[in-house]
Amino acid sequence: MNTVKEIEEAISKLPRYDLAALRTWLEGFDAENWDEQFENDAASGKLDKLAQKALKDYQAKKCKEL
Repeated sequence: MNTVKEIEEAISKLPRYDLAALRTWLEGFDAENWDEQFENDAASGKLDKLAQKALKDYQAKKCKEL
């Protein structure tokens, strides 16, 4: 399987229990990749401007409690 189309076709043929297992695995896989990207962005300084704006907004009492 080398293409998305082939993968989609294979997935569509999975029994429900295998589809559920795949869904669970994919959710974890996505979460790990997102975490890694977030950590890389934070370490590289890509989030610094956002953090500074959030702190300014907080200090200016422009934030609401959740």
